[in-house]
Amino acid sequence: MKKAKLIAAVVTLILAVIIFLQNSEVVETQILFLTVTMSRALLLILTFVLGLLTGVLATTQFWRKKPAKS
Repeated sequence: MKKAKLIAAVVTLILAVIIFLQNSEVVETQILFLTVTMSRALLLILTFVLGLLTGVLATTQFWRKKPAKS
């Protein structure tokens, strides 16, 4: 099972890198009231990392055991 997870993670990472490299155009992005100019690849990477961190935080909060009340 660990090998399958590792293979899935590596394949996902390789596909993400390919997608990032194919999107090098400069784009304007509005974040709240701020307009930011950056490459589309950087925007994709930031979005990917933000989603990854959100998933990890949600998973660790879900699996954390609650202390037993006496």
